[in-house]
Formats: sequence, structure tokens, C-alpha cells
Amino acid sequence: MTTAAELLDDARVALAGFPKEGLGEERSSRWRGERIVRIGEAWHVGVLLLTTEHTFATAEVLRAADPGRRGYTAESARQRADRRQMALKGGFDVGEVAHVGWSVVDVDAVDAGGSSGPLAMRDGIVAVRWSGVAYRPLEEYLREQLELMRTPGA
Repeated sequence: MTTAAELLDDARVALAGFPKEGLGEERSSRWRGERIVRIGEAWHVGVLLLTTEHTFATAEVLRAADPGRRGYTAESARQRADRRQMALKGGFDVGEVAHVGWSVVDVDAVDAGGSSGPLAMRDGIVAVRWSGVAYRPLEEYLREQLELMRTPGA
């Protein structure tokens, strides 16, 4: 049986040389206000974020940007613009991707037969939940995601 740890380690080897994206964390201070600061970087592989040592589940993905004009027709648009500005204020460059609100995936728990984040052991096969409730084998999922990364725009 191939473990989640083995599959993810193989993916990390295959990702060498691919660009990483920023991991952000919300911070607040009296002097600098609300901002999203960079605390690391990871490869974005679908519903997963992989660092050289850890695996995280994705959450909010945004691009740092100046909010531009005000006068949004929807409150949600205003909130997204504010979040993009928080990343810019926290040190992300304009247009740079920031992942916020991610959570740690306990790979050992998955390999022990349990689940963590989007990963779970299902009938002895490591699987990933990738569209709400649908599971598919992690090995197949990683292979597909890596292929998509190799051929952008395909």
C-alpha cells in the first residue's frame, strides 16, 4: 500500500523548480492596522498546499492589489478588495498570490487509516476530497495536477 506521506514526498520531488506561492497570515496591530503578512511559501496543488516539510489544505486564495475605486455594487466585492489591500499592506507585491486561512493536514493520521483536511484513507487507498463531497485516489489526483502545472493553459 502506498502511503499519503510517500505520495506527497514524490509530488514534492516532481515540483522542484516550479514556482511557489505565498502563505499569508492575518495580523493586526495598533500602529500598522489589519494586514496579511507572508509567513512562508508553498506549491499550490489543487486543494493542497505543499511546503518542503508540511501539507496544508487550501482556503482563501487572493491576489494582492490596490482596491482602486470605491463604489462597489456588492458588499462582498468591497470585502474582497479590502482583503487584497491587506495583503498588499502586509508586504505581498501587486498581483502576487496569497493563501490565507489554510489548515494543517495531519498526514500521519491519514496513513493510520483516518482523515485530515481533504485527505482520507478510503478502503485502503489514500483519497482526496476535491469537489465538496467527491473523493478520488490521491495518486491519480496528484498526477493530474502536476500535468496541469507542466502544461499551463492546456
